[in-house]
Amino acid sequence: MGRRVLMDPVEYGMRLQEAGSQLQQTLGIGYIPKGVYRFKTHEEADEWLMKMMSRAAAKRIKNP
Repeated sequence: MGRRVLMDPVEYGMRLQEAGSQLQQTLGIGYIPKGVYRFKTHEEADEWLMKMMSRAAAKRIKNP
């Protein structure tokens, strides 16, 4: 039987953040404005996120 080698959580987090950043640059995805957002419900937050994603997609279609 093999043994599972666990990666350092900080190293794993840094690699994950780097991969996400590279994906955003490659695909041109940058749809969430910076800042702190507070929502009363999860549904309200989901609705806002979908609106931001749709807005970013529309911009990419206009300016390929």
